[in-house]
Amino acid sequence: MTNWRFVAAAAGFAAIVFGIAAWLNIDYLFFAGYVVLQYVVLASAWNILGGYTGYMNLGVSAFFALGAYTTVALEIAWKLPLPATIPAAAIVSGLVGIGMGYLTLRLKGIFFAIATLALAVVTETFITNWDYVGGSSGAYLLHPKRGPWFGSYIEYLFLLMLIVAAVAVVVARAVERSWLGYGFTAIRDDETAAEATGVPTLRLKLIATGLSGALMGMAGAPLPYYVSFLEPASTFNLSYAVNTIAMAMIGGTTTWLGPLIGAVLLATVQQVATVTISSEINLMVVGVLLVGFAMLAPNGIVGLLRRRPRP
Repeated sequence: MTNWRFVAAAAGFAAIVFGIAAWLNIDYLFFAGYVVLQYVVLASAWNILGGYTGYMNLGVSAFFALGAYTTVALEIAWKLPLPATIPAAAIVSGLVGIGMGYLTLRLKGIFFAIATLALAVVTETFITNWDYVGGSSGAYLLHPKRGPWFGSYIEYLFLLMLIVAAVAVVVARAVERSWLGYGFTAIRDDETAAEATGVPTLRLKLIATGLSGALMGMAGAPLPYYVSFLEPASTFNLSYAVNTIAMAMIGGTTTWLGPLIGAVLLATVQQVATVTISSEINLMVVGVLLVGFAMLAPNGIVGLLRRRPRP
């Protein structure tokens, strides 16, 4: 399937998903669906750097929160509509990703992972002391009851996140099947050998950090309108990184399809557990599934499917 056909198929599937949710007319489906789609974007974005390139990024919350606070800053300054803040959030988080990569990509393994975690801590400290966006006290962004086009505002947010998720999946698939994907794979398999054969490793890694950060920023941009109240402690929560990494690894990190499957499966289980048991059980579910897959299926669900003998 060519990229254009895949884009058309993704757009059609997105339209069907939104149509079914709107037809059922249950607001909670939109609230829960928004979270699922948010993690589809985060897992797909993380996989570009962590899966394709092999660099473990623990700073997911930094890029996600930067996207959210970009929306807050633009709302305060110019009252920009949400569709305009999403690309702005992508630019801000993408540039931070490139900057982070330039400073840290000479590190490898656990040292790079710790550096990305430190980025999240530094960014949280900066936001906490930036009174313009609320600082440690947080910021309120109240949205109208109805969206600008149709239905309730949560339907509008769900539709925007559905579009962002479709963009993230299309980008991840396009990267995997392009020269970028081959270069990322060469870096993951043996960076020294790749560099010796002429692969521009630093340039490719900077592209990976920038692209991954930009998509994470897009996922965070609608958050202030989803939660109405944004404050640093919850926005920079480490659970975003834990969930994102677990979803990508459970689905399978060697293909664009793995993070999509992992995010839909795990985020849906978490939403069901929140309603039926307790929201406190979410991370336990993640931990149990991650340990189980690490022991029984280290290549994730996609790896399991590929191992099945064909008839």
